[in-house]
Amino acid sequence: MTHLKEGDKAPDFSAKDEKGNTVSLSDYKGKKLVVFFYPKASTPGCTAEACNLNENYDRFKSKGYEILGVSADSAKRQSNFKNKYGFQYPLLADEDKNVIEAFGVWGPKKFMGREYDGIHRTTFIIDENGIIEDVITKVKTKAHTSQILSE
Repeated sequence: MTHLKEGDKAPDFSAKDEKGNTVSLSDYKGKKLVVFFYPKASTPGCTAEACNLNENYDRFKSKGYEILGVSADSAKRQSNFKNKYGFQYPLLADEDKNVIEAFGVWGPKKFMGREYDGIHRTTFIIDENGIIEDVITKVKTKAHTSQILSE
């Protein structure tokens, strides 16, 4: 699991989004940012999580948050995922896993008795100065917004 914790400086990153645009942490300077890492686009849990955040996008914006999704999927797969569900935020296609590894969310996982390496579903809340305010490792895919925004 991630070595990053509350109070740490978020790793600086640059990666291409689903449209091929380069997105960097510095693009969000002065803004609060939710970076959510998910294992695979268009799978049930990832779809539930991404849709929950998208359905509450206006609430995030009203509280000054931007949202960024990250997985190791290709730009084409990310683009299809975004277009299918109408996500209002960018999805990074981190195929070389530079961002994933910088945040420490790549590692051994178990599923149905099988062990393999993959992305640990993790969300980072980053403040306007690039400092991590919170790390959510036990993501509730259908109610993720309520884990991030305290009512």
